Amino acid sequence: MPQSILMPAKPIHILLFFACLFFGKKNLAQQLATDSVILQKQLPGKFKFFSIAPAPSFDKKRFWAMAGTGTAAYTGAAVVMWNAWYKDFPLTPFHTFNDMKEWSGMDKAGHLQAAHLETNFAFQGALWTGMDRRKAMWAAAGVGLGVQTTIEIMDGFSEEWGFSVGDIGFNALGVGAFVAQELLWQEQRVMMKVSSTRPDYSRAPIFSVDGGHQTSLYERADELYGSFPTEVFLKDYNAMTVWASVNLHAFMGERRKQHFPKWLNLAVGYGAGNIYGGFGNEWTDGDGVVFSLDEGAYPRYRQFYLSPDIDLSRIPTKHKWLKVMLGVVNWIKVPAPALELRSDGGFRFHGFYW
Repeated sequence: MPQSILMPAKPIHILLFFACLFFGKKNLAQQLATDSVILQKQLPGKFKFFSIAPAPSFDKKRFWAMAGTGTAAYTGAAVVMWNAWYKDFPLTPFHTFNDMKEWSGMDKAGHLQAAHLETNFAFQGALWTGMDRRKAMWAAAGVGLGVQTTIEIMDGFSEEWGFSVGDIGFNALGVGAFVAQELLWQEQRVMMKVSSTRPDYSRAPIFSVDGGHQTSLYERADELYGSFPTEVFLKDYNAMTVWASVNLHAFMGERRKQHFPKWLNLAVGYGAGNIYGGFGNEWTDGDGVVFSLDEGAYPRYRQFYLSPDIDLSRIPTKHKWLKVMLGVVNWIKVPAPALELRSDGGFRFHGFYW
């Protein structure tokens, strides 16, 4: 089926910016839990509310402030997404769409990562209110699933997309990964991260099926994924890598822990290449012209990576707001050397990969 020139990435990552903005500054909850009582006693009463430390017990003011902020962020994000992605397409009766084989699985990896991150931010925000840890976990799981389900419902009423059971499944996996780690270890030893390195797209001409028109991979990538840096980072499936970053220190015995940095991680990544359409490299441009890439010249392939990483939230520092900022950006993979194995048999060492 010919693919449209619309950017393929559903707007799962737009909400990440809202999450970072509204919940990110609270993500010190776990790290500061041990000294929250001391901080509360030291601060004048009227300033206790603004402490970055979690409340020593449930605080109604903080709870309603967090609930109101989260609701405003959720509503604002939904309005932005509707206007940016859905309003220009006809509405249809609610319908489903099987996209499990679309985009070589990159969109599914993105759903998993986004759901895990949103749940993590919501959890830290809930802890900041002084909520019981177990209740905070389940509340955060509800937020993570709720935010992602909103997107799927919008998809279900849009002619361009459809409600995806596969997306719901990977959303649940992302939330479940957070909940499982919290139940097992009371910490996130495996963080879901993202990195992006855009390929050097060729500007050589590619001719339409009828031979009367031409474009290039460079032009196709701009039409499909955008050209603005944030668009490229969050939407270009040829550039994106989704990582499971494992903290090594957390899995070591007590003797080895003494001689190993707490912040050092080992990350396993997944990516894809030659992705210029959803189910295949065939598309129709805005003028109805059909283009189709030769599979022999442009084979779609998957990429698997192994690379060191840094858990920024575990870097020791006495500057509390620096700790906050490190936690906010901890969903981005740190550039580092990497080994790459491709599904077409290719193998490569990257001295510096992002």
